[in-house]
Amino acid sequence: MEFIAVFAPLIGCLAAALFAWKDDEEGHGPAQVLTCGLMVIAAIMSGLLFYKINIAATMAPKTIVLFNWISSGTLNLNWSLKFDQLSAVMVLVVNFVSCAVHIYSVGYMHHDKRRALFQCYLSLFTFAMLMLVTSANFVQLFFGWEGVGVASYLLIGFWHHKDSANRAAIKAFVVNRIGDFGLALGIFAVFMVFGSLDFDKVFAAVPATNDVVVEFLGQQFNAITLIGFLLFVGAMGKSAQLGLHTWLPDAMEGPTPVSALIHAATMVTAGVFLVARMSPIYEYAPLAREFITVIGALTALVAATIAITQFDIKRVIAYSTMSQLGYMFFAAGVSAYSAAMFHLFTHAFFKALLFLGAGSVIHAMSDEQDMRRMGGIYKLIPFTYVVMWIGSLALAGVPPFAGFFSKDTILEANFAAHSQVGLFAYWCGITAAFLTAFYSWRLIFMTFHGTPRADEKVMAHVHESPKIMTIPLAFLAAGALGAGALAIFFVGESRGSFWGNSIFVLEQNDVLERIHHIPQWAKLLPTGVGIAGILLAFLFYVRKRHMPAMMAGMFSGIHNFFFRKWYFDELYDRIAVIPSFFLGNKLWKTGDGAIIDGFGPDGVASTVKAGSDKAHALQSGYIFHYAFAMIIGVVAIITAYVFYAHRQGF
Repeated sequence: MEFIAVFAPLIGCLAAALFAWKDDEEGHGPAQVLTCGLMVIAAIMSGLLFYKINIAATMAPKTIVLFNWISSGTLNLNWSLKFDQLSAVMVLVVNFVSCAVHIYSVGYMHHDKRRALFQCYLSLFTFAMLMLVTSANFVQLFFGWEGVGVASYLLIGFWHHKDSANRAAIKAFVVNRIGDFGLALGIFAVFMVFGSLDFDKVFAAVPATNDVVVEFLGQQFNAITLIGFLLFVGAMGKSAQLGLHTWLPDAMEGPTPVSALIHAATMVTAGVFLVARMSPIYEYAPLAREFITVIGALTALVAATIAITQFDIKRVIAYSTMSQLGYMFFAAGVSAYSAAMFHLFTHAFFKALLFLGAGSVIHAMSDEQDMRRMGGIYKLIPFTYVVMWIGSLALAGVPPFAGFFSKDTILEANFAAHSQVGLFAYWCGITAAFLTAFYSWRLIFMTFHGTPRADEKVMAHVHESPKIMTIPLAFLAAGALGAGALAIFFVGESRGSFWGNSIFVLEQNDVLERIHHIPQWAKLLPTGVGIAGILLAFLFYVRKRHMPAMMAGMFSGIHNFFFRKWYFDELYDRIAVIPSFFLGNKLWKTGDGAIIDGFGPDGVASTVKAGSDKAHALQSGYIFHYAFAMIIGVVAIITAYVFYAHRQGF
């Protein structure tokens, strides 16, 4: 069962690569059938594993050793599959969402000639993510981490005929390498301090090494705190936290199924999983947790402010993902790891639903993504309209939808922490919750309501997506509706048995025990501001449609600041991109071209060519020229002989 859940996507990837050439021009080729069929089987197996390990507790957590991987000196690592409560949750989320995306892609990519290769990349991405979440040591985790990065590069840049897609893929790859450098340093530090990279051995040794001090960059640091900071740098890159977030909205240049897969439940949640998996380390690194809380809170707020000004339907949802990831991190920052994982779980359903729903809208609108050119289509695509409502209600945290249970738990946990960073995160989260509800219904009203703003040719072709695309939407909508019912297991009274030993929290840090004692207003406020955000969006985009433009004009400076994404891209261009290109061009033109090539191969070649041109000029074809040259040669030889003989005294 475990092997099928993990390796079925790999088999699908290889099968898609093998049978890609057999794909039909019309219909569904063997590559699509095989990848989708194997993903369905993997999703079913992961569901059974989740039930047996987490819910029924009839299967004990275990680590399956496949083979000895690395043996060098004191470093001895096996390639293993770690199935505990935490990895079972992640395997379920990854396989379920990936299964929905695979099936949806059959319809969405129907007219793409490389659709079999696309399915191959999707399965490769899924397998890399499964390797990451089932890893039993840091090196295997890093392998999956980098595999996800490579697969995301291929998927984001899949439509490589578009320059914007190529740039987005490179940007995602480079920004993630910055974060991965921090992760690699963290892994080196773990081995230096603990002498092992096996999770179980490292976690068991953490309490005894709590006071160990190491030197880094010429300064003394607590070893556990330093490791926590370095590992979180990796999480910041992969999960698009403030500072290393600029790649995420640009990744929308990939096909919409890629957006759903990367930004809903897989790649961007890898950082949240990493922090939860490393809970035995972070529990002894309070400074690192405070840093995580602040970064997560700022990310949630900044992303929400940007989302309210964007017009590309996929970019709005992308910034929403960034904001929700901030919630997950500031939950983990106050030791509410189970609340962070619960929001990861519920978010996977409603965010994948929103992305795939947006893809259905784009499909219906002849590839139009600008919400200013939409409107008045809710009667033409009623099913998509309904599921987008469900996803938006879950995102806004309206009861009884799934997002209500997980988001409210996070905010209550931060309030219950009774710390400065906890309260800071709570108020940032409240503000972001209001903005989330506002931009979610701004998207709904601009996309589906009002008078049609597209031209007549586009409107004439608006139609509901085929069943191969709507069936996955129905399953995800069911998850967005019902996943909140698992709150009692994830964060309720049964959480102890549900998580087992996969998440470690010190007794004094257990904020989930204290959320029952916070004021009632603190519990009701998130829902209240969510409803207020919906009503404000209704006022602006249904009743008083002139008000958004009027407000943008009145506060043009702030609006432009948010619309330009807080100028992060411009700042990074100034301090990193432009200087790097300038230095690269100088080294290329002057260093490599003028000096190395000029004096090296190009210089030698040009010298030989010039000499050959001179010699060629002597080959005139006239006999008297050759005779004259021979006479000159004879005279030169005789002169040299006479001169030499005179010098020798002959």
